[in-house]
Amino acid sequence: MNVECKIVDRNLIVIMLGELDHHNAKVVREKIDKLIERNNIQNIIFDFGHMDFMDSSGIGVIMGRYKNLNSIGGSVGVTNVKPSVDRIFNLSGLYKIISKYESINDALKVI
Repeated sequence: MNVECKIVDRNLIVIMLGELDHHNAKVVREKIDKLIERNNIQNIIFDFGHMDFMDSSGIGVIMGRYKNLNSIGGSVGVTNVKPSVDRIFNLSGLYKIISKYESINDALKVI
């Protein structure tokens, strides 16, 4: 799993590349958490346009970041979600706590 991160104001854009599973969830989680802490991030937008696979560990990464940011009034959004990942989000109930956007720009307008 490779992750590219960009910061726009207090928003962290996380571009997910490859697979997010139990083998690499810890590395991804730690990288995101360091950026949140160092840059006073309030919101995260996960871009799944280049995501090939995600398992329950990926759900844990997203839920954990949601809990951290929600406690400070922030939010989490996702964009460019492929059908296989979209199905996981629907089944897990993640869309009850995070928002789905058509693009990163759409998310930045709302978050």
